[in-house]
Amino acid sequence: MVYTGRCACGAVEVRIDGEPLAVRQCWCQHCQKIAAGGPTHNAVFPTDAIMTDGITASDSYVADSGNTLTRSHCAACGTPMFSASSARPQMRVVRLGVLDQPHGLKPTAAIWTSEAPDWAILDPAMEQFPAQPPAPPAPQS
Repeated sequence: MVYTGRCACGAVEVRIDGEPLAVRQCWCQHCQKIAAGGPTHNAVFPTDAIMTDGITASDSYVADSGNTLTRSHCAACGTPMFSASSARPQMRVVRLGVLDQPHGLKPTAAIWTSEAPDWAILDPAMEQFPAQPPAPPAPQS
């Protein structure tokens, strides 16, 4: 499968060759800040499956998991695009909102649910993790 997408202003384009390793909804405090109070919706892909064209900027911090998380966004419009964990350099997290529709991807798990606000509606059909879940299976080479 090939997925394509772009930031809100179109300055950064992405092409992904392959299927995601996992699709998750994240309720951690950092994700709530970049998602205006709600969760982020993300697909985990092998790093080498992702190609970008355009200028991104990034910031890094130590996440509650203890790993360094680097988030990348469009340098022009600020659209959140990707994140990467120091614990899994072979994987990248892609924000579902940058992918062209229809992509057909939907979260199957909610993570960091312990940090969700009390008004959050968590889908009981999704697997739920109160903190960092196990890593998805490693990409096949």
